[in-house]
Amino acid sequence: MQTKPIVSALGLPVLALVLSGVLAAPALAANEPAKKTVNVNQASVSELTKLPRVGEALAGRIVDHRTKNGPFKRPEDLMEVKGIGEKMFALLKPYVATSGPTTLTEKVSSSSSKKSSKAKNPDASAGKPEKAAS
Repeated sequence: MQTKPIVSALGLPVLALVLSGVLAAPALAANEPAKKTVNVNQASVSELTKLPRVGEALAGRIVDHRTKNGPFKRPEDLMEVKGIGEKMFALLKPYVATSGPTTLTEKVSSSSSKKSSKAKNPDASAGKPEKAAS
């Protein structure tokens, strides 16, 4: 049969392509930035204040809740803390972990697009018509 030489001729290049994809995957993952998180089960008040919209008072309530009730089992359990509802949790979720090290080292800002558009053109946001040229 003539198929064996074709299969063996294609086998090596196909194998090389497959292996290159498998070997390249870890290298691609290593180039991605590490996810910056705060472990809410170990973080201090100072570390918790690095989360968006979390000040010292809320960070203190998180630590108090953890002290009284034990570690958080899942990030969603933060909503048991006074001051953290669904909207607030949605802001925190990308930065919260319940295990592993705290890797977030800088305060995360929580800028709102609504606030920035009002600051740029306060008359437009207030619904005031623009003055027509005479």
